[in-house]
Order: sequence, then structure tokens, then C-alpha cells
Amino acid sequence: MEEVFREALRLAEEDQPLVLCTVVRTRGSTPQKPGAMLLVREDGTGVGTLGGGCVEADVWAEARSALASGSGPGVGEFTLNDELAAESGMVCGGTMEIFVQPFPRSRDALVGPLREVLSAYEGGRGVAVAIPLSGARAGSLLLLREDGSRDGDLGAPALEERVARAARGLLVHGGTSVLPAEEGPELLVQAFVSPPHLVIGGAGHIGKALAAFAKSLGYRVTVIDDRAQFANRERFPTADAILVEEIPSGLHSLSVTPNTFIVVATRGHKLDDRALLEAVRSPAGYVGLVGSVRKTLLIYEELLAEGVPVERLRQVHAPVGLDIGARTPDEIALSILAEMTMVRLGGAGSPMKMAEKHFQKATEKAARAVAIRK
Repeated sequence: MEEVFREALRLAEEDQPLVLCTVVRTRGSTPQKPGAMLLVREDGTGVGTLGGGCVEADVWAEARSALASGSGPGVGEFTLNDELAAESGMVCGGTMEIFVQPFPRSRDALVGPLREVLSAYEGGRGVAVAIPLSGARAGSLLLLREDGSRDGDLGAPALEERVARAARGLLVHGGTSVLPAEEGPELLVQAFVSPPHLVIGGAGHIGKALAAFAKSLGYRVTVIDDRAQFANRERFPTADAILVEEIPSGLHSLSVTPNTFIVVATRGHKLDDRALLEAVRSPAGYVGLVGSVRKTLLIYEELLAEGVPVERLRQVHAPVGLDIGARTPDEIALSILAEMTMVRLGGAGSPMKMAEKHFQKATEKAARAVAIRK
């Protein structure tokens, strides 16, 4: 979504009209999930996507109509049924609720918040934006920062405190949530944070593969190893930072947050021991250790003897990764990143293969169609 915000800021600085369309809720199988955004300019062109196809075309038309008529913001329900899905070449079928928010004059409303959102994307402090979806204040913005400060208001202190609690949870990894109505309107809350930071302790084969894959998924990557012949630009051309020093001291020198992912993949047991000790003493939201169960247990015994709390060790992903039968460094890196993504996005890590009941329903429907044709 970063490109949406960059274009919105450009238009806002020029006080140009624009419409922001945000998915707030979905049901069934849909091409996008909550938080997806589309920006529509006054000339009808746009940036971002809600998944393409007929639904996006309908939203596009509504956005242009809202801007032309001067109507206020509101939530529309857009259904992608089997017939529409077939016409558009899509296989999705579900309902998307989309908040269409016109800004006929955008400078005063958007420049400040957009600059802070983009600063968060670039490594600055995270921010969250809360927007009422209905009522007299529909479309107004409350900006909440990591340090607790705020800009704007929702007209009700109790409601703002409720939003602040929700925002604190989202500001770890970023994300979107819709707070249900209690004594006021539903609220769309979106948090924007810097890209997740992967710190790889060890510049061997697994670390090399992990760094390349992680960059393709949008992680900032730091590699630490005390061997200059391994920790260098030739082996890690896309890494954001390479530290040639002992892994524990390198970890200690970094600014580690709950949005930091540390993977310990050193060349030996004692190095793993020291590196993991530094990692678990940090506030990193994810700590993983490459190695066998036996090695993990030996290291845990040593760390417990050094006073590391049992509950902190329970949080460590060791052996790291999901069980996909990985053998090669690339396969192991894939399993680690799959687990990291699961943790970051809140997935279950289970197969997405449809349940047997759905397969049975499809076969029964096909059998009935064959019988009718006969």
C-alpha cells in the first residue's frame, strides 16, 4: 500500500481531489482482504488494487460518482457471485465491504497524517489511524503514535481510549482491524510500521539463502558474522546491513523491537549458545534457532542455568521453521520464512487444502449435472 500513500501525499500537497477506497470486511472467497486500498484520482486513473475484476470496476465508478457529486464517505457492499466471477475470469465468490472516502480538497485533511504514515514505512515510529465508518464524524481521522500522543479526536474520550488499546496491539506488526459499534460507530483502525527487520546470526549457507528470500518478502535484513570472508557484499548483495563482528555484540548493538525477527544459524554449539542468550534478552518478537532437538535442549539447559526465564525460552522457535521436509539450505530458509510469515500475519500454519465436505459437495453437484444432461 505504500505506493497508494505516496501518490495520496503528492496529490494532497497539491490540494488535488482524490478518493481512498479501503476494504473493511470480507465474507467468503474474495480477491483482497481487509486493509487493501485503491486511490482514485479526479481524472479516473488510480493507484493500488482491490483485486481487479468487476468489483473493482464498481468501486471505481462509485468513487468517481462520490467525488463528482460531493457526497460524503460511506461503506458499500460489493458481491462477487458465481456469474460475475465467471464473466471477469475470476474464481472468487464472496462479499467485500469497502469504505469509499472522497477528499474534494485534500491538503488540510491528509498532508500531516500521510507524512507520518510514510515515515513509518521508511523506518520511523509507527502510527495508527482510526476512522469512523458512519455517523456525523464519518471519515474524520484520529492519528495515534507509538509514544501515545495523538492528533485529531473522535468526540468521545472513552471511544478514543478504546481505539488506543486496539492500536497498541496493531502497532507491533501493523495491520487492519474494524472495531464493532458499542456506543458509537464502527471504526476502521489501520496501523503502519516499518518493514519487519530480520537479523541473521551467521553468514553460512542457510543465512545466505534466508537473506535473499527475506528481501523478496519485504524484510529489512541485517547479517552478523565475525568472518569477513563470509559476511560481505559478494555473498549478501541485497542485505541492508552487514556487521563483521561477534554475533552477541552485534545483536547488542542493534535497535531491537517486537517487530524484529532474529534467526540464530551459527557454525557451532557454543556460538549458538552465546548468540541465543543475547537474542532472548532482547525484546525481539520472534527468535529462532537452527539445529536439532538435541542441540536445542543442551543450549536451553545452559541458558536456564544463566537465569533465562522458562517462559522466554518457550517463546523461542527451536528447531526453527515449519515441517516441510526441508533438506537443502534453500528449503530450510523457505521453512523458516514460512514460519516467520505465519507468526507475523497470524496464520495457523496448516494446509489450505479444502475440507473433504467441500470436495464432496462439488462431486455431488457435478454428478447431478451429468445426470440432467443424460
